[in-house]
Amino acid sequence: MDIAKLKQANLTRWNAASIKPELVETFDQVARRLIAAKKRYQVVEDRTHVPWPVIAVIHERESSQSWMASLAQGDPWNQVSIHVPRGRGPFSSWEAAAIDALAVCPPHAAAWDDWSIGGALTLLEQYNGLGYARMGLPSPYIWAGTDQYHAGKYIADGHFDPHAIDHQLGCAGLLGRMTLLDPSIQQEWHP
Repeated sequence: MDIAKLKQANLTRWNAASIKPELVETFDQVARRLIAAKKRYQVVEDRTHVPWPVIAVIHERESSQSWMASLAQGDPWNQVSIHVPRGRGPFSSWEAAAIDALAVCPPHAAAWDDWSIGGALTLLEQYNGLGYARMGLPSPYIWAGTDQYHAGKYIADGHFDPHAIDHQLGCAGLLGRMTLLDPSIQQEWHP
């Protein structure tokens, strides 16, 4: 996979994307909820150097922001994980599990160094898997709820259904709405 090309594709989509009008209020509700937990996400940011808005949208995608679920895959953090990445935990806290997910588990987000918006979206895509990119498709993990995504979803590990639709809110739309609601987030997107 050519990561530089994927970064450019994600930046191009970011610049062209708009949220589906019927989902704007839903995106805003979730964005406000994620922003309200900013201090908790910043604790993990301080340990991993992953920008807190990126941590927040991963948390939303992986577990609908459940503080009892691991950032790695949504399994309970106080038990050994059974989903990929398997065998992680148990951990002493949500924060400890999140640090492990970002520092130890692929794609090793804590080692990522391109926090421009194209770079952040590409890291998020790698976090979920590059299957969509390999097919030349926008990842619903990133683009669901925007005009950049219409259909197609992995409904199980390794099983792609071209007709399935991802109804979760995508990371790009969440980051966009979060940035509008909290302009200080704009500082996070640096090359």
